[in-house]
Amino acid sequence: MAERSTAAVDVADNSGDEPLTAQADKATADGVATNRERDTDNDEAQGSGGTERPGKASPPELHSGHKLARRYRLEECVTRLDGFSSWRAVDEKLRRAVGVHILPADHSRARSVLAAARSSALLGDPRFVQVLDAVEENDVVYVVHEWLPDATELTTLLAAGPLEPHDAYQMVSQVAAAMAAAHREGLAHLRLNPNAVLRTSTGQWRIRGLAVNAALRGVSSQTPQRTDTEAIGALLYAALTQRWPYENDAYGLSGLPKYIGLIAPDQVRAGVHRGLSELAMRALANDGATASRHEAACTTPEELVKAIGEMPRIRPPEPAFTAPPEYQRTTYQQGTYGRPAPAGGAQPLTAPPPLQSRTGRALKWAVSALLIAALGLGSWQLADALMDQGNQSDDSNQTQTTDGNDKSPVKPISRPLTIAGARDFDPFGDGSEKPADISKTYDDSMATYWQTNFYQGAAFGNLKPGLGVVLDLGKVQQVGKVTVTFVGSTSVELRTASADAGSEPTTFEAFTKVAEGTGTTVTLKPGQSVKTRYLLVWLTKLPMTEEGTYRGRVADIKVTS
Repeated sequence: MAERSTAAVDVADNSGDEPLTAQADKATADGVATNRERDTDNDEAQGSGGTERPGKASPPELHSGHKLARRYRLEECVTRLDGFSSWRAVDEKLRRAVGVHILPADHSRARSVLAAARSSALLGDPRFVQVLDAVEENDVVYVVHEWLPDATELTTLLAAGPLEPHDAYQMVSQVAAAMAAAHREGLAHLRLNPNAVLRTSTGQWRIRGLAVNAALRGVSSQTPQRTDTEAIGALLYAALTQRWPYENDAYGLSGLPKYIGLIAPDQVRAGVHRGLSELAMRALANDGATASRHEAACTTPEELVKAIGEMPRIRPPEPAFTAPPEYQRTTYQQGTYGRPAPAGGAQPLTAPPPLQSRTGRALKWAVSALLIAALGLGSWQLADALMDQGNQSDDSNQTQTTDGNDKSPVKPISRPLTIAGARDFDPFGDGSEKPADISKTYDDSMATYWQTNFYQGAAFGNLKPGLGVVLDLGKVQQVGKVTVTFVGSTSVELRTASADAGSEPTTFEAFTKVAEGTGTTVTLKPGQSVKTRYLLVWLTKLPMTEEGTYRGRVADIKVTS
């Protein structure tokens, strides 16, 4: 989904370095505004492999304002360590913030960093912070990646306390599913820690530094899947207890007491969700032993995803509604303004005294006169109506005819219209979006649906204004309304082609918007009469799925006249 230059697509590398799945361990800063990385040099705190000795190459002499490729302007140095530096920068071409890792070209890890960045860019999974470019030029190697100004590190979240069970469940579900997808493509992280896991303002969890962070530190592992699985278990343990599941303090968290060993999260902190506690223990290196039963240990992210799927789903907490404040009687009441209220309590409401003055008597007579006049007028109108009715009854034997010029409209009878065909419509993208499933939008089954690709945001990741489905009614017909059923609340527009269109339009401009709405079942009714053969159901905002991505799903479309 993210932009990638051609340099980020070339995976072939003849440097002779080890495969990507055998390189990695802790994280460098990958772009969260105002959140600098707080790393630890103790590898035992992470529970993964060691690091290589850094090369003797000195870091490039760079400063704020320096430009790379006449495009990336360096703004702030976030990390400077082991011969490389990480910066917050600005992409002046696209006018957006980015992150940049920079190494000398003769650094001992430069080739492996380039290979890791290019392989990570090919994954293209929106659950990871995307690598946008990986280039070697002018004796410098640099890797450009996304910068997420609205994201917060898990380290920062845990500083305020442990996560709620639903938040912890969402975190481990999304992180495990993302890592399972990465390992299927042969990529490992190996430095998965609270600094590398971010939560965006929409609640989606993102992972930064896939393969790249490990390559920057020269970290490797003989069992990369087990290493990443244990790291996910440590993240869940920390989210539930606000403690790091090893003896050493790390990432702003206190470690477990020495000589006590690894104990279940629900024994460390009261009120911990039992199912999540057991899941954390299955992921950590404890041979699957838990406090209540013996389950097989999860040694790969794929097994962890399966274990999460077997758990009962944890629902979000019910929203708390505060009761409105009690009604407060004011001290002002009729007849008491300017005088103190009696000591016995609130002043009771009393009717005002009758008008006894000369003005009051005159007002009474005026009201009486108006009432008498109104009664007289009403009696006269009643008599006139009765006389008209009598005149009409005299002509009751006459044959009544219908005036041919009667202006009252005849309400048409609504009937379902048959959809002769449909196709996906993606004029602002690559021209195609899941065409094989398009017939599921009108197959009269709510169990099947057509779905879009996944995107990083509700507005199609800001990549395009929308996409949709073109319906062919077979011939020009009167369209009264279109009812669309979605999986998840979706924003949609109904657009129509001209009635004299000889063939199906191929451009977005050929359709005119006639209705719009938002919801899971949306009834789109044009404001005026519409005759057309071609309809466009145009999706503009997508719902977030359980995996934390955004995608549209159309279960059924009905068209009536």
